[in-house]
Amino acid sequence: MDRVPVKRALISVFDKSGVVELARALAKTGAEILSTGGTLKALREAGVEAREVADYTGFPEMMDGRVKTLHPKIHGGLLGRRDLPAHRAAMEEHGIGAIDLVVVNLYPFQKTVASGAERAQIVEMVDIGGPSMLRSAAKNHSHVAVICDPADYAAVAEELRDGGTLLATRRKLAAKVFACTAAYDAAIAKWMTQDEGTGALRYGENPHQAAAVIADAPAAGLGRARVLEGGKELSYNNWLDLDGATGCAQDLPVPSAVVVKHTNPCGAAVASSAAEALTRAWDGDPLSAFGSVIALNAPFDRACAEFLTSGGKFVEVIAAPSFEPAAVELLRNGPKWGKNLRLVEVAELGDGSVRDQDESRRIWGATLVQGSDATSGYSEELKVAGMVAMPAGRESDLRLAQTLAKHLKSNAICLVNGGMLVGAGAGQMSRVDSCRIAVEKAGDRAQGAVAGSDAFFPFPDGPETLAAAGVVAIVQPGGSVKDSEVTAACDARGVCMVHTGVRHFRH
Repeated sequence: MDRVPVKRALISVFDKSGVVELARALAKTGAEILSTGGTLKALREAGVEAREVADYTGFPEMMDGRVKTLHPKIHGGLLGRRDLPAHRAAMEEHGIGAIDLVVVNLYPFQKTVASGAERAQIVEMVDIGGPSMLRSAAKNHSHVAVICDPADYAAVAEELRDGGTLLATRRKLAAKVFACTAAYDAAIAKWMTQDEGTGALRYGENPHQAAAVIADAPAAGLGRARVLEGGKELSYNNWLDLDGATGCAQDLPVPSAVVVKHTNPCGAAVASSAAEALTRAWDGDPLSAFGSVIALNAPFDRACAEFLTSGGKFVEVIAAPSFEPAAVELLRNGPKWGKNLRLVEVAELGDGSVRDQDESRRIWGATLVQGSDATSGYSEELKVAGMVAMPAGRESDLRLAQTLAKHLKSNAICLVNGGMLVGAGAGQMSRVDSCRIAVEKAGDRAQGAVAGSDAFFPFPDGPETLAAAGVVAIVQPGGSVKDSEVTAACDARGVCMVHTGVRHFRH
């Protein structure tokens, strides 16, 4: 049903800004308003007629307000599907009336924590009834509108004046609810984890920031990784670098190795053995590799340990699906830094599983949520865009280059030669600057290399820079209004241009 008139609404808010105006808009439509506590008082003082929830349910509020809306007449009225005869019959049999609109915002848990309040006071700010009503209404958004943000009052009030809420609006509001409750629960989990000392980290990206690592349920990937005994505690930044390293390694053929600094691959290689892949990945940028986090998608053996313990190298963390005991012994008892080295077993590394999960990032006052970037250069179609054919035997390098570009911060350019990363430019404000950095990093190894780009080239200057360094093929998504001009510049220089049609921005 597209437009749903609101005959009954439930309003129970902590932040009461704008709620009286919304209630007046509801009253003008003839809707019955149910409310609780301070909200009920505020509405009545403003002259808006409202019925107390306890009177409606026939069950008194109790336990200092902990139990007031957790009742079948409330949740049945929210969850009952109006389009199913069995649901309507159950509602009629048990005297459950439909509730068409819920207006709820949550206890200020985060503000209470930030205020330095006592633990008991913080616990009381864990809202139970609010999230329960929000989620019930959001689940049944085909029939029920739900508002968790006062910023949405005006738009809903306008629809009420036109006869009821629209389905598109209800869907949008429901999505906002689940983002809101997810962020709210995450904040509670973070506080409880730190408070109990489980999962708490020494600090975040900087010493003045609190931090914790909280595994999903059910746990997977790094959430269920096993940290071997003997090393220091993993830090917040270690976890971030581990995520970058393992995510990249999981996208590559087995055996491969990835060397990461500040979440960006500075070295990566595909080879015939784990030790060879590790050696070539390190040699891609030995200077940056010092103090790095490394991931292998094959078992870490003694040959790998022998390489890392020679020549004055230093590593912070190593991740692999397993570690040979002889390799662990050599690492722990060899270099001075071995006693602090963190060794992390990640069972999924190299097993072909795809990282398929929602990704979220906090911004000021909100949460951004998106699906995983689950594709890579190894699953995408390579289409030659210009007149120059793909160089013989270089498809594997092109696929590696495009996959590594996915794991570098945008704007991202990487150069690959002979199955290894030889130069990378990332996180620059212009793509041509990333090209210059990648070429500089590669040096003589740029001659005959292929290049990967996470997004299209807006101008020919980037490919021209790569071609001048000796790059023979470039792989990129394509899609620029200047694609033909960019490709023509490559044709003129004898460089093969390949398009995939898939962008891989990583901000």
